[in-house]
Amino acid sequence: MTVQDILEQAKALSAEERKELTKLLIDTLDMEIPHVPPASTPRKTGAEIVAMIEEMEPIELVDSHIEDAVEWVKAQRQKRQDYLKSYRGEEHDEE
Repeated sequence: MTVQDILEQAKALSAEERKELTKLLIDTLDMEIPHVPPASTPRKTGAEIVAMIEEMEPIELVDSHIEDAVEWVKAQRQKRQDYLKSYRGEEHDEE
């Protein structure tokens, strides 16, 4: 979307809406915009990424005995629902 496209959309607003939009846009001029590094920032190569991963401490997998990805997700969702039941005052399902 170009600035011209945005301007055309703004023209369709009522006078009051355009006034509000103008105020909001002016307020953004005072905002500090986070620094975005230029595209020329060196990127890591695949080999560098692999080296970083190999240096990491091993992680413990949750429910690693579940091999089917869909079943693993279902199990995680069920655990979350069971956990949230205590906050809702519901009883845990006994299996």
